[in-house]
Amino acid sequence: LLSCRLYCEEAKDPKRRSCQTVLAEALDIVVRSFAPILPHLAEEVFQYIPYRKDSEGVFRTGWINASSAWKKPGIEEAIEGACAMRDSFLGSISGKNALEYEVIIVIEPGLLFELMEALQAEETSSVSQLNEIMMASQTTLLSEFPKETPSDANITKGTFLINLEGGDICEQSSYKVIARPVAKAKCPRCRRYTAESSSTPCPRCLQVLAAGKGST
Repeated sequence: LLSCRLYCEEAKDPKRRSCQTVLAEALDIVVRSFAPILPHLAEEVFQYIPYRKDSEGVFRTGWINASSAWKKPGIEEAIEGACAMRDSFLGSISGKNALEYEVIIVIEPGLLFELMEALQAEETSSVSQLNEIMMASQTTLLSEFPKETPSDANITKGTFLINLEGGDICEQSSYKVIARPVAKAKCPRCRRYTAESSSTPCPRCLQVLAAGKGST
């Protein structure tokens, strides 16, 4: 997930920049956490952070001060639900390369479906947050089981308990994960099976490359 965002997206793409922001915040918190125990190591790490403009050390800039903006209701449950579905998917393909598959997630309308929609607004996507978590080449989110399912598809079922607002909102939802071999070719740039030809980048990568040429 990190490698795809950092190395495949355009330099100023919000997905790439948001990933960098999370890594920077995580590094800051980790360094401040072990500073009282490993002061010299923490100070050295702090001095080599390239984007810090002040020269003060870790002990002169205060304790951990995480922004409340990081706490968003429902996002933790959305990620945990997506990870549960990913585990079902990976378990159904028995150690094979997840990128060689496309995934169809079927959830009845309800809270779990709404949480997954927050991770993927489109019905089908190869670049959504949900697809990145699933680690597949493409993910489709449906509220009804598809009328036609290939004979070589793997179908797994599961349930996920949503617990929001300290237990005030509880809902157990069932889901189905359909995994089937992807029909497209491997993109030589992002390595996902989303290209029309193995010698040509996928549409997303072509767009990023074109944007890069235009900015030079």
